[in-house]
Amino acid sequence: MGDSKDAALAFYHACEAGKGWSACAEYCHPDAGFSAQAGAIAEMNTLEAYCDWMAGVVTIMPDADYDLKAVGTDKENGRVTIYGVFTGTHTADGGPVPPTGKKTESDYVYVADMRDGKIAHMTKIWNDGWAFGQLGWT
Repeated sequence: MGDSKDAALAFYHACEAGKGWSACAEYCHPDAGFSAQAGAIAEMNTLEAYCDWMAGVVTIMPDADYDLKAVGTDKENGRVTIYGVFTGTHTADGGPVPPTGKKTESDYVYVADMRDGKIAHMTKIWNDGWAFGQLGWT
C-alpha cells in the first residue's frame, strides 16, 4: 500500500495547489471517477473534472493554501484517506459573484479508492455551504 499512499499524496498536493488534471493524471486511472454530496460539485463524476474545477478555485483565490492534517491507509479495502483544511480569500474575478475579499477555512476529506497503485475513484467529504458562507457567496 506504500505506492498507493505515495500516489494519493502526490495527487493531493498537485490538486490542492490548483495544477489541474494535467499534473494529477499520472496518479490516477484515466477514467477515475469522482463523487461528493456537496452541492457545488455533486454533478461532477470524473476526477478530471474535479481537478480542473480546483484549478479554477485557486485562480479566484490567489492566496489559496492547504494544511494536510492526517493520512490513513486501509490496506484491506484498498483506500487512502486524506484530511486537510483549505484556506483562501476571494480576491480575483471569475467566481460565482464579484470578489468579496472574504476568506474561508474549510475542512474536507478525500477518500481515494486505489487500484494498481493509482486512484480509481475519489470521494470528497466537504461542507460547501459552510465554505461558501464564509466567502460571502450565500
